[in-house]
Amino acid sequence: MLQLTNGDVSETLTWMNELDQQYKFTDPSYGMGDFINDLKENGFITDVPGSGNIPQPTSKTEQSIRKSALEEIFGKLKKNSVGNHKTTKSGLGDEFNSESRPFQFGDTLDSIDMTSSIHNAQINHGIDEFKLYDEDLSVREREHKSSSSTVLMIDISHSMILYGEDRITPAKKVAMALAELIKIKYPKDTLDIIVFGDDAWPVELRDLPFLQVGPYHTNTYAGLELAMDILRRRKTSNKQIFMITDGKPTCIKEHGRYYKNSFGLDRKVITKTMNMAAQCRRLKIPITTFMIARDPYLQQFVREFTQTNNGKAFYSGLDGLGDFVFEDYIKNRKKNIR
Repeated sequence: MLQLTNGDVSETLTWMNELDQQYKFTDPSYGMGDFINDLKENGFITDVPGSGNIPQPTSKTEQSIRKSALEEIFGKLKKNSVGNHKTTKSGLGDEFNSESRPFQFGDTLDSIDMTSSIHNAQINHGIDEFKLYDEDLSVREREHKSSSSTVLMIDISHSMILYGEDRITPAKKVAMALAELIKIKYPKDTLDIIVFGDDAWPVELRDLPFLQVGPYHTNTYAGLELAMDILRRRKTSNKQIFMITDGKPTCIKEHGRYYKNSFGLDRKVITKTMNMAAQCRRLKIPITTFMIARDPYLQQFVREFTQTNNGKAFYSGLDGLGDFVFEDYIKNRKKNIR
């Protein structure tokens, strides 16, 4: 409910009181007042001083919502699909593989394969008197675990709530689940989240559950431009952009003014957006588009956009969005994106 009310605790509790009156969630021994007190005592909501004691959600609540989203969206997938993402290359990592090589200056002591080293010493010097030299030492190779930098773009234009279909809530849930997944399983990865409407701007993880759609057009160009600026500052070699949207680009900003056209595919807007996709390709930043729409002309645009970037596209319903994002993230993390 906090997600539906964009983090407004007072409005949420008002709704819950109305639902309690209708469906009788509570009983005389435990009322809504007791529930509110429990929320405060357990650190889920707090009264902010100087705000008229208006209750606010805490960081504990935000983390709880993210964990719930992770369990809801990704819980049904196979457990062994989540792991430490390895590449086919050897290097610094946490796990040894089956390969070995001669010791080199700079190798750590814990990487020495003592069994193989002693065996080499016996072969090289005999077994009558034990001798162990540098050239006898054998080192076990480690699996190289790559790290990845991802920017997740979320469309918050007005179309995300048009026609009686709530598309922003599933998008937020996917973003929260992905953030929690990375935090738990891949702590060396980075995830930046940005939203785009008429403009684009980054959002903090704590604000993610309470995002709301605005009266915006869709400035995909601005979103991609900001995503590229963020990824340029990341030191990892593996970089990617995930974009969740339900429509076509309808807006760009030129000389401080907005150029907008919601009717069909505007050539001026599309050209600038395609140019940005091509620029991402030159920088070897693939874009994966998750399109929550099945209109043929929109799919045609996405196909051309994907071809320009050499990225990928998925046409997903709201129910399958989480599966697509999760599986593609895992797949991309199993290889170096270069």
